[in-house]
Amino acid sequence: MDHVSYFINSFITLFVIVSPITGVITFITLTNGLSLREKNVIAKKSVTLAFIISMFFIFTGTIILDVLGISLDSLKVAGGLLLLTVAFDMMHAKISRQSITDKEINASYERDDIWIFPIAMPILAGPATITTAIILTETAEVVQQKMLLILAAVITYSVAMVTFLFSRRIHKKMGYNGMLVLTRLFGLFLGAISVDMIASGVWGLYMSMTILPI
Repeated sequence: MDHVSYFINSFITLFVIVSPITGVITFITLTNGLSLREKNVIAKKSVTLAFIISMFFIFTGTIILDVLGISLDSLKVAGGLLLLTVAFDMMHAKISRQSITDKEINASYERDDIWIFPIAMPILAGPATITTAIILTETAEVVQQKMLLILAAVITYSVAMVTFLFSRRIHKKMGYNGMLVLTRLFGLFLGAISVDMIASGVWGLYMSMTILPI
């Protein structure tokens, strides 16, 4: 895969999975009643933390797989199945996804660290995002592609930052129904990405078994 194709693939994959626009509804719900300054502080802290988490796994993903003895194809299958469940929730317009229950959302109103949980993790940097970051790192063939992956993450979380900072304006312009439509659309794209990831992983596992010595 050439550098341009790798960057486009990495950016689209990360952007669809992070899906900052569809996370606006949860963000607005959790920051309802706060002043604009307080909301912006939470937005900056949560996006920054999510970016740091993603960068950590981009830089250490290969080491983690080696230590745990997990093959890239196995991770693709597991990650693809995880993404498929997330995509299924998104296509049903379930904003509180990736193991966030309504009870946990309600409990967040009473805490001061909502920028950590659930906004930074798992909304912006959940298991699906972490798994995808590791897979994209593993598929980078040269250092230049890894740098492009970092650039894709920077752009993705920059968009997330702007989206959260102007969340109330975006919500006012698009409306609740408009955001639900985007959520379903992103879910469809994410479903396609997950199926492709699963197919690639299954094929890789099959090929590895066929070349094993008898």
